[in-house]
Amino acid sequence: MHAVRNGKLCTKDCLCLYVCPTGATDTETGQIDAKKCLSGCRLCVDACPSHAISLVLDEFPAQQEKTEEIINALYKLSKSKSEQEKIAAAVEASSDDPIVRQLAKAIGTSNRLMAEDLLREAGYMLPQSQNVKDFLQSLLESNQPDDFPVDVVEKLLKIL
Repeated sequence: MHAVRNGKLCTKDCLCLYVCPTGATDTETGQIDAKKCLSGCRLCVDACPSHAISLVLDEFPAQQEKTEEIINALYKLSKSKSEQEKIAAAVEASSDDPIVRQLAKAIGTSNRLMAEDLLREAGYMLPQSQNVKDFLQSLLESNQPDDFPVDVVEKLLKIL
């Protein structure tokens, strides 16, 4: 685990500089050196008055196995969110009121994000999942057009 700074929230109060025991924080660049950061000491996080610093995992845990019942429920809920997104898009397109259009657009975007999160939670294409690795490998092993970015797929597989 290491600290990261959200540059949009940072008010340059720089208290993090004074409490970091390793000098990992740098307000000139807005970066926190993950290699210097002590795993989870939280001193900079707790000292930051603008709440611009938070902790993130260095490695994400493996995806947990889910029962078929749970996966089906997640897919069903995702489908519902997709349908709600379509309804919101129809309301947005048909309304003359700019406030209604703005609200419908926000509802549609929210439903799309929730549907994507539900699909990821169900195991569909999580970056760290074996599903993604198998899918990428299958792309390399099957016939692809001449302009297919083989080097990009190989790089992704190496990273994963």
